[in-house]
Amino acid sequence: MTDTAPTDHGRFALPTKNLPAPQVRDLPEPPANTWKIIGPGMVGAGVGLASGEFILWPYISSQVGLVFLWGAVVGVVVQWFLNMEIERYTLATGETALTGFNRYGKHWGLFFAIMTYFANLWPGWATSSASMLTYLFGAGDPRWIAIVMLLVIGAILTFAPVVYVMLERLIAVKIAAVALLVILALAFAIRGKTYSALGDAVTQPQFPAEQLGFALVMGAIAYAGAGGGQNLVQSNWIRDKGFGMGVHVPRLTSPVTGESEADPTANGYTFPPDDKNLARWRRWWKFANIEQAATFVAITVLTIAFTSMLAHATLFGNDNVKNNIGFLKIEGTTLQTVVGGWFGYLFWAIGAFSLFAAAAGIVDYTSRLTSDMIKARYLRTSKITESKLYFWLVWGLVAFGIIVLLAGLTQPLVLLIISACTAGTMMFVYSGLLWWMNSRALPEAIRITTWRTAVLGFSFLAFGFLAVFTLIDQLKKL
Repeated sequence: MTDTAPTDHGRFALPTKNLPAPQVRDLPEPPANTWKIIGPGMVGAGVGLASGEFILWPYISSQVGLVFLWGAVVGVVVQWFLNMEIERYTLATGETALTGFNRYGKHWGLFFAIMTYFANLWPGWATSSASMLTYLFGAGDPRWIAIVMLLVIGAILTFAPVVYVMLERLIAVKIAAVALLVILALAFAIRGKTYSALGDAVTQPQFPAEQLGFALVMGAIAYAGAGGGQNLVQSNWIRDKGFGMGVHVPRLTSPVTGESEADPTANGYTFPPDDKNLARWRRWWKFANIEQAATFVAITVLTIAFTSMLAHATLFGNDNVKNNIGFLKIEGTTLQTVVGGWFGYLFWAIGAFSLFAAAAGIVDYTSRLTSDMIKARYLRTSKITESKLYFWLVWGLVAFGIIVLLAGLTQPLVLLIISACTAGTMMFVYSGLLWWMNSRALPEAIRITTWRTAVLGFSFLAFGFLAVFTLIDQLKKL
């Protein structure tokens, strides 16, 4: 607990049994030009635009039309609320949500870090990108292309002076490329029948569990946009961007080319909850909500909608479409027939780049979460920096992925089952922890509100049910 004197607005009450008390400083003023700090929501959307947006939701639309797009909206909006409760704690303390969890339980952070790292060991994003490159060039072995991609990702994340800045620029290019694809698709590929189907999605929404299977339908809702550890890393991204009390914490830099880190022995920083600081808080909180809504929510929902519309325009009713990366080859070939050869190649090129950028983002956030947690909880006084831990964890993911690919292994069914349950299990657990932490550790004036508590309650129940049901459903198929 801090030494801040009690006020009418309450006080911070961060537990200090497992971690030291935070330092007390004033909350910084939000920047006058807010455009300069827009980015974490965009990065979250860009990293999340991967197999779900290019494979899962388009596949659903190719099978049942657009009548289930409402599910994507529900999933993304729920994740927006989760992201904002994750950001609430970091805005107020400069600590990540994982560090906050560690204050309530010694090893909560380790639990989430291990689950995130394990879920992302398989290099599925890189192999998906590599497969699309083989469609683009008409030749090549996806395994060797994926190995090269993993090495390139490791090099990019190692040598970028400030990792977040590099990632933000990479994701900005990806979003611009996807936007170009959307504009061209609207002009050349999407026809009247698809717009009519979009109208039906609004007036006649459906829950196609019977046609697609309950696990697939619920999974699509749950993992639209981000999911699992990617939601938690919003803490790290807004801190590196300098949101709120995160401005006092050193950014993650390259151990090779970056500047030396500041002394990170202080876990966090709280502010006196007086009128001046609370006025700043209200401006920060308003900006953070708008930033997430205008980037993460808007970009994700629009992308899912347009990739689904494109799939509907080209594949709806095609019995050859299967729920795997291969159906993108059929979609590209159809686009070449309907629009022209150039459009099919552009579709594959943008898809390959998008999945590559997603792979880079996944390696980053997995290593970022884990390195921050290890440094903050277990190596606070060690000379080993967070940047060096990050470097080792990045190359650990790269090395494991290469070993798997060299061994010629396909993704084991057991790993598929575990991966399907991991994100849902994580979100089930941290929905409850976020409510507990944000309703107790923070001053009354900035605590989680009743209606946001209700959303976290829904998230807690929904993701818990999803994780259990998915496990049972998959075990029945063994």
